[in-house]
Amino acid sequence: MDRPTMIPGGIAVDDRGSVSFVNEFHFNGVKRFYIVANHKPGFVRAWHGHKREGKYVTVVQGAALIGAVKIDDWTNPSKDAQPEKYVLSAVKPGILYIPPGYANGFMSLTKAAKVIFYSTATVEESKGDDYRFNARHWDIWEIEER
Repeated sequence: MDRPTMIPGGIAVDDRGSVSFVNEFHFNGVKRFYIVANHKPGFVRAWHGHKREGKYVTVVQGAALIGAVKIDDWTNPSKDAQPEKYVLSAVKPGILYIPPGYANGFMSLTKAAKVIFYSTATVEESKGDDYRFNARHWDIWEIEER
C-alpha cells in the first residue's frame, strides 16, 4: 500500500457486552507500539513524518481527527499539498495505515481520547528517519459545522 488506507473493523454486542475487532489487520512488520492521550479535546499533535517508517493508527477510546500528507520535499514541504483527513472512533473500530513518505498528525475530538500507533520501525531505526513540521503547516484542524 503506497497511500493511506483504512482497514475496517467491527463490533459485536450481546447481553454479555461487546467485542471490538479489526480482523483484516495483520501485525506483519510491526515492531513497536505506543499510546498517545492529550489532556483536552481540540489539542493538536502534528506533523511527524518518516521516509522509511510506516504507521498503523487506531483509536481505542473516544475519537480523533487524523491527518496524513505525502511529503514532496523533506526540507521545505509544500503548503499546497492536500492532507487526507480521517475520523477514527472507538465506537467504529478501524485501523488507518500511513505509509512511509507521509507525515501524520492528530487532534483529540473527545475528552480522554486514546490513540494507538503501531510502527514498522524500532526506536533506534526511527532516530535517523524523523522529520517534524509545524502543527499548522497544513491546518486541517477546524471542525466544519454541517
